[in-house]
Amino acid sequence: MRSSESKIVSLQKLKALVADHKKRGQKVVFANGGFDILHVGHVRYLEAARQHGDVLIVAVNSDTSLRSLKGPARPVLDETARARLVAALRAVDYVVIFSEPTVASLLRDLLPDVHAKGTDYSADTVPERAIAQSLDIQIAIVGDPKNHSTSALLFSLRKAPHG
Repeated sequence: MRSSESKIVSLQKLKALVADHKKRGQKVVFANGGFDILHVGHVRYLEAARQHGDVLIVAVNSDTSLRSLKGPARPVLDETARARLVAALRAVDYVVIFSEPTVASLLRDLLPDVHAKGTDYSADTVPERAIAQSLDIQIAIVGDPKNHSTSALLFSLRKAPHG
């Protein structure tokens, strides 16, 4: 079994790995997110994404990127810790950290077969929908209903009585 640390790769290395998997006829699935405090919804999302192919790549937002999306109190865990936690999941083959506001450039660079998004999206609201369609990348909405979130978890922890 590969270590979680060995699953975290640079974009350059990932391009070569994806090309190799595709040469072998394997279907590549791409997922992304902040994964700030890993919870059951994240696990279900990634396990469901993996069911759409042979190889699962997960792009994790950088600290700067997540802060711009979620506000100055985030992330709780730094990008290295978040990437390592995601990489430790059995369903995940590779993790890459990205800083852009969307994963459009990663889709262009990697050309996965499937772009998996969570159930907080519909096929029409996926931010990278147009680029995915132009590159003939299938969009899959996966995971369980969005009734867990890191923001909600943090809110409940902050209001919980201490003692």
